[in-house]
Amino acid sequence: MLQAIQAPWPWYVAGALIGLIVPALLLLGNKHFGISANLRHVCAACFPAGIKFFQYNWKKEIWNFVFVGGIIIGAIIATQLMSNPDPVAIHPDLAKELATYNINDHSGMLPKELFSFESLFTLRGLIMLIGGGFLVGFGTRWAGGCTSGHSIMGLSNLQLPSLIATIMFMVGGFIMANLILPFILRL
Repeated sequence: MLQAIQAPWPWYVAGALIGLIVPALLLLGNKHFGISANLRHVCAACFPAGIKFFQYNWKKEIWNFVFVGGIIIGAIIATQLMSNPDPVAIHPDLAKELATYNINDHSGMLPKELFSFESLFTLRGLIMLIGGGFLVGFGTRWAGGCTSGHSIMGLSNLQLPSLIATIMFMVGGFIMANLILPFILRL
């Protein structure tokens, strides 16, 4: 059983499971879904009520805390019980390209040359982790939600702003992956 869970699942299984979130939430009367919505509820619960953006009945959305708890518990279970100790298998052409950026460690899920405390204090690390984190947070707020909220729930509700946001997420991802990221990785 554990081997079946540890092996990669086909895309259509994950897609169907994600797709079932929408009718479940609609049956429960919720139209908001996504990580940024959960962050807003946490802030509303923790910050003083003097901030207008957080003045609403966050207790009505208490299921979001269960969702966040599930993400945290799921991540712990996945990393501690279900992780595969074998090196990540990547295509040889990708390994060659990554080597041109001095990324040679494929022993874990994330290359240590990019995701470690040592790399955080390099120019490349600051740009990718700090700058990227800021841009993701800023973009999420500016777009009125995150990729999962707009692309899963918003498109399912046929919301035009979610369609526009999803198209822009895809365009931004293409530009970042193909034009900007190679430049940053050379730093």
